[in-house]
Amino acid sequence: MNKMAPTRPRASDQMWLDAALDLLVEAGVDAVKVMPLAKKLGLTRTGFYHHFRDREALLDAMIARWEDKNTGNLIARCEAYAETICEAMFNLQDCWVDRSLFDAPLDNAIRNWARTDPDLKQRLDHADHRRKSAIAAMFQRFGYTKDDADIRTMAILYTQAGYIAMEIEEDPASRIGRIPAYVELFTGQAPTKNEADRFRARYGY
Repeated sequence: MNKMAPTRPRASDQMWLDAALDLLVEAGVDAVKVMPLAKKLGLTRTGFYHHFRDREALLDAMIARWEDKNTGNLIARCEAYAETICEAMFNLQDCWVDRSLFDAPLDNAIRNWARTDPDLKQRLDHADHRRKSAIAAMFQRFGYTKDDADIRTMAILYTQAGYIAMEIEEDPASRIGRIPAYVELFTGQAPTKNEADRFRARYGY
C-alpha cells in the first residue's frame, strides 16, 4: 500500500508576509523580491500574485505590519491600566522583553530602509511622534509636568534605540532582573517589591 505524500501547507498572505519580513531583517529591503521569497517558501513565483498585486503591495503590507505591531503595541502598553507610574513603566517595559509585542530587529530594519525611502521616512517620523506622545501622556497622567515628561520620554526612546542599533544580546533573566532599576531611573521613583515581583512573574521569574 502506497503512502500518501505529505501535503504541503497551503500558501497564505501571512506566509509570504512573514518570509518577506524575515528577508528584510536578514538582508535589507533590496533582498525582498518575489523569486527569493518563492524559493524560501518552496512555492512558485506565480503563486505570489494570488496574494499580492505586486512587490509594492507586499512592501506596503510589511510597513503596515510594523506600524500595527511595534507602534500599536507600544501605545497600548502606555495606555494599559496602572495604579502608579512604576506599574505603568513596567507595562511599557513589556515591549522590550516580549517580541510578540515589539520586534526590535524589525524596527531596526525599517529605520535602515527609511534612509533611502522618503515616503517611508515620513511614516517613520509619524510613528516616532505617536510613540513619544503616548509615553509623554503616560507620565503626565501621573502628574509629571510636560517638560519633565518630554525629557523622560526621550531618555527612554533614545536608550532603547541605542540598545537596538548596537544589537546587544543578553540572557532574558539578566535583562529582566535589571528592569526594576531602569524603572527607577526613568521615573525617578523606586518600584515597590510587589510591583517588581509582579513584573518578573509575568516571565516566570
